[in-house]
Amino acid sequence: MALVSLAGGVAAEKVVPESRQQVEFSYAPLVKKSSPAVVNIFTRKVVRSRRMSPLFNDPFFRQFFGQVPGFNRGKKRVQNSLGSGVIVSADGLIITNNHVIEGADEITVVLTDRREFAAEIVGTDERTDLALLRVKIEGDPLPFLRFRDSDELEVGDVVLAIGNPFGVGQTVTSGIVSALARTRVGVSDYASFIQTDAAINPGNSGGALIGMDGRLVGINTAIFSKSGGSLGIGFAIPSNMVRAVVAGTVKGGRLVRAWLGASSQSVTSDIASALGMPRPVGVMIKSVHPNSPAMQAGIVVGDVILQVDGKSVNEPKALTYRIATLVIGEKAKITVLSNGREKVLDLKLTAPPEDPPRDIRTLTGSQPLSGLVVANMSPALADELGIETFEEGVYIIRLEKRGFASRLGLRPGDKIITINDKAMDSTRALEAFLKKRFDSWSIGIKRDGKVMKLMVDR
Repeated sequence: MALVSLAGGVAAEKVVPESRQQVEFSYAPLVKKSSPAVVNIFTRKVVRSRRMSPLFNDPFFRQFFGQVPGFNRGKKRVQNSLGSGVIVSADGLIITNNHVIEGADEITVVLTDRREFAAEIVGTDERTDLALLRVKIEGDPLPFLRFRDSDELEVGDVVLAIGNPFGVGQTVTSGIVSALARTRVGVSDYASFIQTDAAINPGNSGGALIGMDGRLVGINTAIFSKSGGSLGIGFAIPSNMVRAVVAGTVKGGRLVRAWLGASSQSVTSDIASALGMPRPVGVMIKSVHPNSPAMQAGIVVGDVILQVDGKSVNEPKALTYRIATLVIGEKAKITVLSNGREKVLDLKLTAPPEDPPRDIRTLTGSQPLSGLVVANMSPALADELGIETFEEGVYIIRLEKRGFASRLGLRPGDKIITINDKAMDSTRALEAFLKKRFDSWSIGIKRDGKVMKLMVDR
């Protein structure tokens, strides 16, 4: 007799299982295949504990107290930390998070079979929070994970997170893809994270997020937590970004990303209404750099970019992410809405140019900007520093802690416009002008689009 469902259809007849295989569902074969390629990473860093007040670092105090030999050297101690990593090639190439190995004096990689290797840093990328390590191997090649196209992932796909939480040893957790293209996490500049509810805890950073085919779909990076433990909201860097960083770093040492040469903003409801769009989608172009790939492709201010190679972009960070995962020298298809018409443009991917040369200089001497490290801004330097500007000129890129300028409230990213009403167009001109003697200094600064002046008396 057939079973009839309440909906009126015929339901499948229920059968008593006759073997263990009919009731057992296990990730064990998948874990057994993938886990040997996930490693534990231990770092050691020598730090000094301070013996005296930080006020003694101030030049003003040292004028009165001078330098006391050995008084501020402090006591050495070793700081240990741990994390996880993923072997991505048989010859010992390992990917992890930059924050796992940042500042480390020694890095040790431990495999699941308890073999240990000293690791060397191949390259780091603070803007994606990724680091590439290499271990020297002898004998058999190492197990490794192959990359999967992270754009194939869909919300609801089952994933496994493998890492070393709290240093207890390799641990596997399961979950689903909770969301894709999360851009408001605040962990890195190129944010388009995979969100998962697979338990991720401290120590999991740099570990693997794998799909049901055993391939790498992401590098576990961060969690949302009020207690320090997992709350079921974890974030992983997509494998397409990881693959781009690996390829760019291995080829040339210093990572260089593809450059669009345009700034954008999200399309709001008001903008969509003004443009006659049925709903707010895409990103609107605010400015285009001369001779940039965007300008050469025909993108103009006011255009709305809808897709990059068929992938939708609805936030500026999503656009930045898509361009950053592409390969320099190739072409991308950019779908834009221009003057009410949708069209597809060819974007030739190039590296951002260093024009003018950065000419980095550290300012010294008896003048108010002593201690500033300044550079001539170019598209290449702006991309490297994560500064969204197409303006040329002299920019602050770093402040020396002991310099006088550190007390003026200046910040990296500030543009020095004028000194005593004289325009500063290069680091050379700035350094030469600061050698002059004045009773007072008027310093014009541009920050976040606003101009302000600082007055300093000698």
